[in-house]
Amino acid sequence: MATFNEKKTCSQRMENFSRFVWNPDTGELMGRTLEMWVYISLYYAAFYCVMIGLFALSIFSLMKSLDPYHPDYQDRLKSPGVTMRPNIYVDDEFQVIYNMNKNSTYNQTITSLSQFLSVYKVKTQQEMNKDCNNVTDVASLLTGQQHTKYACQFTTAMLGNCSHEFDSTFGYASGQPCVFIKINRIINFVPKNDSVPFVNCTAKKGDLGPLEYFPPGGFFGLQYFPYYGKKAQPNYTNPLVAVKFLNITKNTEHNVECIIEGKGFITDNLHDPYEGKVSFRLKVEN
Repeated sequence: MATFNEKKTCSQRMENFSRFVWNPDTGELMGRTLEMWVYISLYYAAFYCVMIGLFALSIFSLMKSLDPYHPDYQDRLKSPGVTMRPNIYVDDEFQVIYNMNKNSTYNQTITSLSQFLSVYKVKTQQEMNKDCNNVTDVASLLTGQQHTKYACQFTTAMLGNCSHEFDSTFGYASGQPCVFIKINRIINFVPKNDSVPFVNCTAKKGDLGPLEYFPPGGFFGLQYFPYYGKKAQPNYTNPLVAVKFLNITKNTEHNVECIIEGKGFITDNLHDPYEGKVSFRLKVEN
């Protein structure tokens, strides 16, 4: 005849659990004697100390083998990307659209440009970097102490009519807006054959009218190449090219493309639309 296990009461269950936690008859704590718990604790303590030591040793060996001033491996782009200011990004593209008669449509742009260019002020650059004008041996001038290097000054004075000192609205109030083209940093990148790269802005369709480039010709001086890295060259500031649209057709949207012309710059990468060039929409309303 089948027998049924007697259902234990709650008090019986609690009594069994308490005896599992501590059994006074055998002196066991959770099924093991205190001596066994000591051995187990010592084993795991030793095990984790060895694991932590091996991990620390591997990290130490890796860090000692790396040079903080020169990367051992570099798998970044071989040709730098290009960006611009103002960098208003809408619908997967940059755009500069405003009404010249309504300062509320461009005041924020002016503020962001002023903040962006603050590091390029003449006084700031004089404190941070070296004046490379009329210097033949730039490499010696930029040599610093303990593997560090100085950088050449790039000041707002080089931006001509697009500088804040010349026009506090950067041409936006007069319908002659300025945009600033910047090459992204790549460590040890130098234009091939010592060719001086320059900016060339065109309309994908239609005409942009006359343009003015600052520095004149839209050149990025070779004294700003190569970039040695943030630790080796902590005060480096990217050179800029300002493009001023002198007589852009009003109330018409223009698709502008600014290409970096120079040997070593790739501009036809279908997978990266900002390698070697930057595109944006420009519309000045009145």
